[in-house]
Amino acid sequence: MALARWWQRQREQLFTSGNSDQPGIVMPLCVSLTLGLAGGGLFQLTGMPLAWMLGPLVANLLGAMAGLTLAVPEWLRGLFLGVLGLTLGARVSPELVSHLSSWWLSALLLLLGVWASTLACAAWYRRCGFDATSAWFASVPGVLTAMVIIGERSGGDPQRIAVAQSLRVLLVILILPPLYWLLEGGGEVGSAGQMPVGGLWLVLLLPLLLPIAKRLRLPNSALLGPLLVAMVLSLADVARLAPPVWGTDVMQLVLGCAIGARFKGLSPRMLAGLMGQSGVATLIALAVLGVFAELIHQLMGVPRDVAFLALAPGGIGEMALLAVALGLDPIFVAFHHLLRMIVLMLALPLMVRHFRSRPSDDDVR
Repeated sequence: MALARWWQRQREQLFTSGNSDQPGIVMPLCVSLTLGLAGGGLFQLTGMPLAWMLGPLVANLLGAMAGLTLAVPEWLRGLFLGVLGLTLGARVSPELVSHLSSWWLSALLLLLGVWASTLACAAWYRRCGFDATSAWFASVPGVLTAMVIIGERSGGDPQRIAVAQSLRVLLVILILPPLYWLLEGGGEVGSAGQMPVGGLWLVLLLPLLLPIAKRLRLPNSALLGPLLVAMVLSLADVARLAPPVWGTDVMQLVLGCAIGARFKGLSPRMLAGLMGQSGVATLIALAVLGVFAELIHQLMGVPRDVAFLALAPGGIGEMALLAVALGLDPIFVAFHHLLRMIVLMLALPLMVRHFRSRPSDDDVR
């Protein structure tokens, strides 16, 4: 009887949402993945890098604006982020680790760039009518969920922060692959050097690794936990995950659908207005961080495209995946995005203390 009740609860969760008029998980997920397959297939025809992420993203974004019920469960997104973490960790070698000590200058320039771009974007959002707290937390490039939650606790507008942060990530993902593709003359972009397929059994460890990483409260735990484990296994020459090409495409498909489906409920008119504000802010961030990327290129000899991608204000998973697709150094890129994330998480208490101690805009008036 207990087993029957448990199964009934699972069926209700999958196929209904507690309200018989609303679908559960399965149908919205099927619609989202179907749109993703169609969008990915169309983008693949263009020869554009990251086609199986950009196509599903755009298709789901349009579907969400059209009022379709879309959803990619968080556990499924986390599972494929874990696969990405295992793939990135497999690329860590003793030779690469030996270079970490020489990255201190790029790390310093990254943090200075984040501070400068945040100030510049916050000034823009203030001109758009944001209060000071919302403008700041909408402008910090990274840790989206934490910025929304902490921004609200500090007196900001969580909806404005969430939309601004989400659109920034969306725009960066939509801008950079075509930009790199055009700079390559519209031809084939570099290949990351496909490793021989192997270590697929590591994927079976994810149901164990993901809860442990979450319990340890690692930043972006679904990605970082598996990445650290894969890095240790790779350095010890025990195992390295190298998925087949179709496996990488499936990973891109799910992650692209997850990003696009996030914008459900936004009308085209509302999205156009918000896209204008966030578009300008994203271009400001890219321009400011581009200056610091150029400094990294000039002072350290890091290729200009690698330096720019390492500082780009997108998500760590998406930027690392883009680095793999473009044949750039994914570990250099992931390292700097991870550093940015960790420093921002450590700085959050200071941000909260600052904004809670200052008078609000209403108090000043």
